[in-house]
Amino acid sequence: MLLKKIHCLYFKNYTAIELNFSDQLNFFVGNNGSGKTNLLDAMHYLSLTKSAFNLADTQNIQHGADFFSVTGHFFKDKTNHDLQCIVKKNQKKIFKINQQPYDKLSDHIGLFPMVLLTPNDKDLIRGGGEARRSFFDSVLCQLDSHYLHTLMQYNHLLKQRNRLLKLHASGAPLDEDLLHTYSQQLLPLGRMIFEARKKFMQTFYTSFQHYHAWVTAADEAVACDYQSALAEPDFEQRFFKSISQDLALQRTTMGIHLDDFVFTLQGYLLKKIGSQGQQQSFVIALKLAQFDCLQQALGVKPLLLLDDIFEALDTQRVDRLVQLITQKNFGQLFITDAKGTSIAKIKKNGTMQRCIFKIKDGRWVG
Repeated sequence: MLLKKIHCLYFKNYTAIELNFSDQLNFFVGNNGSGKTNLLDAMHYLSLTKSAFNLADTQNIQHGADFFSVTGHFFKDKTNHDLQCIVKKNQKKIFKINQQPYDKLSDHIGLFPMVLLTPNDKDLIRGGGEARRSFFDSVLCQLDSHYLHTLMQYNHLLKQRNRLLKLHASGAPLDEDLLHTYSQQLLPLGRMIFEARKKFMQTFYTSFQHYHAWVTAADEAVACDYQSALAEPDFEQRFFKSISQDLALQRTTMGIHLDDFVFTLQGYLLKKIGSQGQQQSFVIALKLAQFDCLQQALGVKPLLLLDDIFEALDTQRVDRLVQLITQKNFGQLFITDAKGTSIAKIKKNGTMQRCIFKIKDGRWVG
């Protein structure tokens, strides 16, 4: 799968830009704030129908404009595909493939997979469980449309159940039958999500260990342990016993929406003992394992987007990562680089086709 060309109109700091890409390496070079990462975010829209950074679509419309448009020309399965995302103020987002709008945006997820690695991914280590659940759910949703729809159903019912709990806390009488209905519907959906996560981690962990060992060139004991209350045999009984606590706290206090993935190094929590380089190496291994899982399941190489990741690594880790990029065929890569570190290293270590785009203030200048 290849992204041959992208066109952005009134997207973030780009009034209008059109770029044609190399089939292998593509570098975006420029000072911080020039708009390099915005191009990666435009690609994120084309793959996942949303921004990687702003929850509100309208925040990505350029100041003074009423809409933005991102168009991508892909080549996949020996066929050309045109994708377009249009966001207008106070209107529903439009997403098209070959000029045909989707009825449901979820139908697009997984068709044009991608992996994005950014400095913000340190939150996978340092943040709470929500960031880690979101990461693994994002991978699984690209892999399996059934998982995506099950998760959407679960989240919808969870929202309804929590709303009912809040209504009771505000003085409304409790509709016990409706609460029981929500609970009975949540349980089988949660069980399916739990089983899918547990099965996925068995495959993912093998790939993760491989990449971590490569990037670090060290014999470090690392682990990604999936933790869920659903692993306990009495979960369902405990779930119904927690209703009084749910009412007191006005939210559902048990379920797969509280699962976590615990990252450890040498048996200790990575966020507590890991150096910046060790944490960054862990995240890189997570994302490269994501790439492998998507490729194996979908039969295409995802786009691989690397956003200023070389600055946080020491020389040894940079060298190992560059070796990996130049030796393994990851397909099409897009790399932002403020200081030219990755460009110099890759030029020295490989002969891959490359395009270098110099970006300044939302413009391509050479």
